[in-house]
Parts: sequence; structure tokens; C-alpha cells
Amino acid sequence: MERLMSSQTAPFSAQCRQHSSPFLPAFSHRFTRKLNISHIGMNKSPKSLKSIAASVQPLEASKLGHLNNTLPSKDVLESWRNANAVCFDVDSTVCLDEGIDELAEFCGAGKAVAEWTSRAMSGSVPFEEALAARLSLFNPSFSQVQDFLEKRPPRLSPGIEEFVKKLKAKNITVYLISGGFRQMINPVASILGVPPENIFANQLLFGSAGEFVGFDTKEPTSRSGGKATAVQQIRKAHEYKSLVMIGDGATDLEARKPGGADLFICYAGVQLREAVAAKADWVVFSFRDLINSLE
Repeated sequence: MERLMSSQTAPFSAQCRQHSSPFLPAFSHRFTRKLNISHIGMNKSPKSLKSIAASVQPLEASKLGHLNNTLPSKDVLESWRNANAVCFDVDSTVCLDEGIDELAEFCGAGKAVAEWTSRAMSGSVPFEEALAARLSLFNPSFSQVQDFLEKRPPRLSPGIEEFVKKLKAKNITVYLISGGFRQMINPVASILGVPPENIFANQLLFGSAGEFVGFDTKEPTSRSGGKATAVQQIRKAHEYKSLVMIGDGATDLEARKPGGADLFICYAGVQLREAVAAKADWVVFSFRDLINSLE
């Protein structure tokens, strides 16, 4: 009989170099086997919790010239400063890496999975199709995921810890909304002090012997448009007057819908997805820009 195990992973931190510019960019299918299964999380803490130094390679200036939204308009800035809640994407935003790509690489299927991730983030294939296809390439077991968490702590993006602290100091509620997996996001949330109820993410499913059997398709973030659904649920439940979504991909941009996010800020400090950035209300390349804008 399958068991439900709670996710508990001790925190670790990332030390990052900051940029001081107030606004200028910092260059620097659906599938699951029909079994009577339960969620199984990670119940062991990593044996060694070392700080991970995170860095981002500078972007070429030529890639920025055509973007006209790297500085906020007066209305965007005012809406940002009046935000009651901020929802963050996790992979390539809060963290430098795409979690599923890292797990796949750890399990020996990195290249094939990374190609699917690129297609999913660009919006060229339905998210649920890409998620199922990627997982089917390596079928991670419970023990593999546990081993991965112990040996590969997440690398946080420069400035994210300070940024979240700044938001909290201003009584702005923080959420993590991800197409990744709770098993891998819980340690990140622990570092940032984001409570479990403020996490919207997917769940890997394992059988009684720890074998991979799929993912929970009931999670809104397991399908296209899921982040928009999650944001709408958050807003309806808490009646926030102003809510902002920050991320790098097409699924994050989708959150800016009626009843959803008022603003979409594209964080391009890790990945610059030009089709997404072009439609953003504001494009930033460093969290320092957002920290300074709240002063």
C-alpha cells in the first residue's frame, strides 16, 4: 500500500553578487498510470548543506536594443509599488536552473529533456504534453529524486533572497508558482521563508516500491494556462487589489489575464526569451532593479 510522505528538506543559502543600478538592465500527455497511488515527498534532509555561489553571464547589448520596455512607464511603476502580492516563477527566475532539466541530467537524460523544456517555455507545445514527454524520457524513481536533492542543492538567482525580504518588510505576500515539482521547490521555499500554502506546483507520484508512476494531473500547474488559473485562484481567495507575476516564460506571461495578474514583469537575468520579453510590462535583468524601485 502506497504511503504519503511529507516533504521536509533543510534550507541552504546562495551568496550572490548584486548590481546597484536602480532601473537600467544589469548586463552582467498529460499522463499517469491508472493506479491507486499517493503523493510521496522527500522526508530526508540533505547530508551536506553547502552555500551555492550563483552567478549569471552578461548579456550582449545587441540583444537588448530592440526592447522598449526595459524601463518602467509611470503607470507600471505605480502599479508595481502598490502591489499587495507577488507571484514568482521558480525555474530560471528564483533559481538559475530549470529543475527538471537538472534532475534529468542527473539521471542521464539531460540533453533530450532540455530540448523539450525549451519548446515548452517558448509556448510552441502544450505544457502538459511537454511535461509528460520529458518525464517519460527518464522516469525518475523516489530514490533518484532523494539522491538528487542531497547532491544538487538549488542555485538561487543573485539578489532573490534580499528581494523577498524587502517584499515581506513591505507586507507584500510572496507566492511561488511553478511547473516544476514540489519535491524540488520545498527546499527553495524554506530558504526564502515562503509557507507551503503559498506554493503552487506539480507533484511527482511514486508507487509503494518508490517507482515513478506519473504526476498529479489535478494540479493546475500541470497543464497549459495553469499558472493563470493559480493566480486567479489566489486573487479570488485573498481579494488582492494589485498582484504582480514575475517570470521568464510563456506560461508566466499567461498569468496576466482578467482576474489574474495586473502586471507581468519578465525576469531575463537567466534566460532572455525574446517573444515573452516583448509582451511584458517591464523587463528586468537584475532583481536589484526591483529592489531599488521599492525604495
